[in-house]
Formats: sequence, structure tokens, C-alpha cells
Amino acid sequence: MLKKDIVNKVSDHLSMQKQDVSVAVDIILETMAEALQEERRIELRGYGSFSVRQRKPRCTKNPRTGKMMDIPVRNTLHFTMSKSLKEALIIEKE
Repeated sequence: MLKKDIVNKVSDHLSMQKQDVSVAVDIILETMAEALQEERRIELRGYGSFSVRQRKPRCTKNPRTGKMMDIPVRNTLHFTMSKSLKEALIIEKE
């Protein structure tokens, strides 16, 4: 699903102009990105939570050259789905 699909669905559901909904979606996504950059946790009840986790430094082999490379510490995005979303996904697959 693309951002424009979300905008279309919300604008149809709320009978609002797509431009207004698009601005609102942009503001929500920017706010979430800013919170994650500050390493704050985002919790959306009934959906899940987003958090930033730090990956440990590691040493790995470059498959192309065969050389060993050091990969430094880095932050990654982690998503944990809510119990209700998890149950809904499990029921749909059965």
C-alpha cells in the first residue's frame, strides 16, 4: 500500500479533500520520524510500537572481494505488533 492509497482511503472515509488529508499524513509521518531520531518510542494502541535499537559492531566478509570488513554500531528501526493485530493476522491465514 502506498501513501497515496492511504490518503485516498482516508479522504473517502471522512469526506475530506485529498490535499488536506495528504498534509495531515505528512505531519504524522514527520512527527514519527522526529521522535525516532530522538530515540523515543512510538506506541499506537491496537496497532503496535516502533522503537530504535542499536546493532552491535561486527566483523563480516565482503562476498565480492573476500576481504574482512568491520561494520560499526548503527541504529535500526524495530516494530512490535500489538496482540490484537497479531491475532487478526493469524486468524486470516488459517
